[in-house]
Amino acid sequence: MPKPWTQAALATLIAVFLAACAPPPPADEAEARFSAPRTPDGDPDLNGIWQALNTAHWDLEAHAARQGPAPVVGALGAIPAGLSVVEGDTIPYQEAAAEQRAANRANWLALDPAVKCYMPGIPRAVYMPFPFQFVQTPDAILVAYEFASTSRVIHLDRAGTEAELPSWMGYSLGRWEGDTLVVDVTAQVPDTWFDASGNFHSDALHVVERYTPTGPDTLWYEATIEDPNVFTRPWTISMPLYRRLEPDAQILEYKCVEFAEEATYGHLYHRE
Repeated sequence: MPKPWTQAALATLIAVFLAACAPPPPADEAEARFSAPRTPDGDPDLNGIWQALNTAHWDLEAHAARQGPAPVVGALGAIPAGLSVVEGDTIPYQEAAAEQRAANRANWLALDPAVKCYMPGIPRAVYMPFPFQFVQTPDAILVAYEFASTSRVIHLDRAGTEAELPSWMGYSLGRWEGDTLVVDVTAQVPDTWFDASGNFHSDALHVVERYTPTGPDTLWYEATIEDPNVFTRPWTISMPLYRRLEPDAQILEYKCVEFAEEATYGHLYHRE
């Protein structure tokens, strides 16, 4: 019979082994374990520079790598493969809207508003391959995006108000639900796309964003999208966002208008 101390050591080794082999906790459980830091006013502190690390900017749905125009994707000349960030994997288009999406995708270099350096709208601004920064106060959060020096204000003190006119980045009203920042975005112009694959919307677009701290340097982002003119039902995308940790991290200048001149005005230059 093993000695008592041998049994205890064996039990400890088994416990360590089982803990190492156990799957990670579910996302909601991990979130429940994390207590977000607070601002002096007591709100969750989201200040910092954040960035998505995925291919949603190219296509929200799962996609294989494919050829892409070199002026847009650089010397590699290809769009990278990526997994879907759409709940249920497929965007629920109405039949006519699906045909419009296919037409957009077939001619996306000429039609994608972001290629022309237009403001990307919400939610696309969040997952473009550029960082963005939260600057937080008790009454509002300024979001500064590196792409095209775009910005928007999330109002925390204007519940029930509406925009006087639609705009490229819409009208954002925020509120706190526990540690989650919930943002209601309305009044966006119909000219923006969700990605470079022709996924689009109308002027009836309504987006509800959720930013939830899941760790000291991570946020979980969700956006529920509703547009009765284009989709058969509301649908949701989700992804992690990561804090930029470089000591000198900052939003740099990316004035892309001059780089987009050919895409915007090339048809005028090349007339015969």
